[in-house]
Amino acid sequence: MLVRLTGSNSEDDIALLKNTTEGISMVAWGLDWQSGDNMVLPQGEFPSNRLPWLAQSAHGVEVREVDIRAKNAENALLEAMDGHTRLLSVSAVQWNDGFRLDLERLGKACRSRSVLFFVDAIQQLGALAMDVEACHIDFLAADAHKWLLGPEGIAVFYCRESARPRLRLMHQGWHMFDNPWNFHRKEWKPSTSAKRFEAGSPNSMGQVALHASLNLLLQTGMEQVSRRILQNTEFLIDALSLIPGLQITSRTEPERRSGIVSFTHESILARTLNTRLADSGVSCAVRGNSIRLSPHYYQDQTDLAEFMQILERVIFI
Repeated sequence: MLVRLTGSNSEDDIALLKNTTEGISMVAWGLDWQSGDNMVLPQGEFPSNRLPWLAQSAHGVEVREVDIRAKNAENALLEAMDGHTRLLSVSAVQWNDGFRLDLERLGKACRSRSVLFFVDAIQQLGALAMDVEACHIDFLAADAHKWLLGPEGIAVFYCRESARPRLRLMHQGWHMFDNPWNFHRKEWKPSTSAKRFEAGSPNSMGQVALHASLNLLLQTGMEQVSRRILQNTEFLIDALSLIPGLQITSRTEPERRSGIVSFTHESILARTLNTRLADSGVSCAVRGNSIRLSPHYYQDQTDLAEFMQILERVIFI
């Protein structure tokens, strides 16, 4: 099912890890960095897609953090590259305001320049269509507990076949081999598949829960899931724009939209507004001084209209 969801060629390309951070760290610490190398990263990334890269400064690696909102985002990222750039790492969708990048354009450019391409997909996988092949993605990681509707403690890690030999293995354990139950083997050669990144006993309960949630998404169909989510986004943008004092802090161009819409109020702090919403039975998230909304496909415009009524009530109390 994850092959279908990610657009990968084979289940051999996919491992199940503990979380997105582990997948990022597999790459950040697994690559054979050389002094003078650099990698490119958008400013404002979630710490999990920032700290492991910054830690590579100990190996003489320069991390170039790029403002993707000052001008054309993809141009800005690509212009930051040079002949010493080893990797571009981006979030498919930004965690705080839902800003979505053109992964296909970035991936094609990376491939043409022999630059590795890493995608933190936690805010897209399960919400909007993903195709690692079309986007020329080398590595992808995404926790199950957000749009994938799964539990915490399990995550998807995609690694392109050609990229697997480039990563040093950070863990050693019985489960990273083909036919792992052969405990008396003399030859302990890690699997050539992404199984090589699954060192120890698997999270069996997490796998069962993730299997159920993936089945739900795929039975519904990712085309329908994506359509409903973007319809929800459009509804929220239009409705929030009509309330005096509110400002949408997400980008509203169609190509930048995702499942996340963030907004702020000119005189009410986000934490204050969030508390009022919580007291009225609405669950949101505070990101900076913005309220972040992220309704999934199973929430329709009836739910969103009810939310807007509650929001107006708590603003004008």
